[in-house]
Parts: sequence; structure tokens; C-alpha cells
Amino acid sequence: MKYNFDRIVERRGTDCIKWDHADLFFGRNDLLPMWVADMDFESPPEVVEAIVSRAKHGIYGYTARSDSYYESIVSWLSRRHGWEVEKEWISHAPGVVAAVHIAVMALSHPGDKVIVQTPVYYPFFRAIKETGRQMILNPLMESGGRYTMDFEDLERKIDSRTKIIILCSPHNPVGRVWTRDELSRLGEICLNRNIKIISDEIHSDLVFGDNRHIPTATISEEVSSITLTCVAPSKTFNLAGLSSAAVISSSSVILGEYSNMLSSVGAGMSNVFGTVALEAAYNNGEHWLEELLKYINGNFEYMRDFLKTNFPETRVTELEGTYLAWIDFRGTGMSVEELKSFLYEKAKVGFEDGSIFGKEGEGFMRVNLACPRAIVEEAMKRLINARKSS
Repeated sequence: MKYNFDRIVERRGTDCIKWDHADLFFGRNDLLPMWVADMDFESPPEVVEAIVSRAKHGIYGYTARSDSYYESIVSWLSRRHGWEVEKEWISHAPGVVAAVHIAVMALSHPGDKVIVQTPVYYPFFRAIKETGRQMILNPLMESGGRYTMDFEDLERKIDSRTKIIILCSPHNPVGRVWTRDELSRLGEICLNRNIKIISDEIHSDLVFGDNRHIPTATISEEVSSITLTCVAPSKTFNLAGLSSAAVISSSSVILGEYSNMLSSVGAGMSNVFGTVALEAAYNNGEHWLEELLKYINGNFEYMRDFLKTNFPETRVTELEGTYLAWIDFRGTGMSVEELKSFLYEKAKVGFEDGSIFGKEGEGFMRVNLACPRAIVEEAMKRLINARKSS
């Protein structure tokens, strides 16, 4: 490999949430942190160089988004996903979480209902509850460790107050990459019942094997007309701290409503380094990404095979997309609190409690594999040592 993903980069002392402030989540800072979804890898050198070059200018004033910024997004989506986007379809957000909050406010009213498919990325819950909307759960169905959408349950739960479904594609935390058939069925239901789709596709570049990410908006022109898509280079290239995301819709009405709400909450300005990083990543980061995907897949296979051999009470959900493994510990017989005690107090590994993604996640843990192999190996060693001493 051209890039050395085995190299350990010291992150302590940089005020990163993952390593310096794990106590905010776990109540302690002595764990091996494999929780919050950022990487322990340096961003592509082309991105670092672009940021350093811009920083040397010495003036970091208000910054517009240039034509080349938009062109980099359009080109990336075309090359990676076969999605032909026009510049006029693109708006901005200071991150995908912010985009989802703003979109919920823009596309519904207080008291309206918003659907989520649990277990799912828990900031979705806040985007609904904190904006005064009602949250409707459409839990995924799990069989043999594979998750699918429950379309019959979805149709039963839609009524006249239901305005939005927030789709996680690829799905965090269960790692599914939705097929064209699944997305088509979902789109058909939403079209028939007048439901708008907020499609969080932040993990769209992180897909493994024969799986292919299909942007929801590419299912059909009709589905595109009810969809607002959120993308960003933050997960793909480890740029989450630079607060730069793109929000896309072919519907001028939906995009206009979103952009008006974005302006009304004062969040329309760009981060000067975020725009530079996005453009550099999308224009020059593709080879780095290809090597990254191979490396993360290797981490997953190592962990999966290790647990199968040494901790057979667990079951690892097959990873189709994201760099977040979803591990089923229910076979251990431990309660949620017992499992947390075992992992955090005995094994000293900072896995993320699956129950925060919804009650369907009870007994599961989400594990961030975007780290050097040595960290994964150390986590597995700690698990087995803790099990032996229990």
C-alpha cells in the first residue's frame, strides 16, 4: 500500500472527543476508545497540503463556495455513484446532523410525525424530539444476523400527520447497503402516501465487496422529487471537525424550503478550511479511499474471525457499508448493564452501547474499525483476557 494505515497517530492532547473526552460517554477515560465515528487515520496528504497552503495565507475571513467547490461535488457523485447532479440542486450544511435537524424543521410542522428505522443513528431522535415533532418507529427486521426493512409495518404506521421518513443509507449501525429493490419499494410507499425522504448518505463512499451504494434520488425522477439527500466527505476522509456537508435535491421546492430554514437559523456560512478540504478530498482522494476500504475490510475480517474462534457466543453482523461493526452479545446471556460492566470495567474497551440506537439494539455493541490494526488486536486481546478472568 502507498499509505501506511498501520501507523499509530497520537490523538491524546488534541481535545478530540474520542480519546480525550470519552468520560462524557463512559464516565471514565481509561478505555481503548472504539466508539464515536471518526477515524484514527490522517486524512489524505493532498487534503492536508491544501489546508496548510490555505492556512499560510493568514486571513480566514468569510468565504463563499466557489464554482470549483460545486464542481468537485458534482464530479465525485458522478464518478463514485453514477448520480448526475446539477449545481443548482446543491445547498450547504455545517454537518449532516445539522442538515437533518434543519430539514425536519423545513419539511414539517411541530406535531407532525417523522419515521425512523431502528436501531438507527441516535441523533435522528433528537432532530425529531427537539423540534417538537412526533417520532414513529419502523423497526428493521432481523433474521439470521441480516436486517431488512419492514414495509408492511411502515404502511400501517403512516397517517395524515406523517410527513417525513429519515433514511440511513448505508445504515448506521447495522451496516446494510440497501438494494435498488428495497429503495424502490420504499420510494413507492412514500410517493403513494405523500411522504418526503431525508436520505442520510454520509457513509455512501464506505461500501465493501460486491455491494454498491445507490443514491435514493436515482431510483426515479418521481422519487428524486420527494428526496433531500445529505452527503459529506467527513466520514470518507476523516474531516468531521471541519463542519462541511452538502444537501441535494432536484426539487426546487424542497431545496428552497431547506435553504430558507438554513438561512433562518444562521447556519449558511462556510468553514474556510472545510470548503478547501472538501474540494481537495473529492478531487484528489480517490486512491487513498480505495486503499482505506481494503484496510478497514481487513480489520473487519480479522475481528469477525477472531470472535468466531475465541468468543463464539457473539455474532458479528456482516459489514456491507460504514466502518462500524455491529456485534451481537446476546448469546452471552448478559443483561445490558452486565455487558457494559464486562466491557468497560473488566475488558476496558470503549465499544458503543447498542441500546442508545433504540431498544432493538439492546445486547449489541457498535465498534469503530477505522483504526490501525494494532488497536483492533489489542481490543480482542482485552476481551479474551476479561472473559478468562470472569
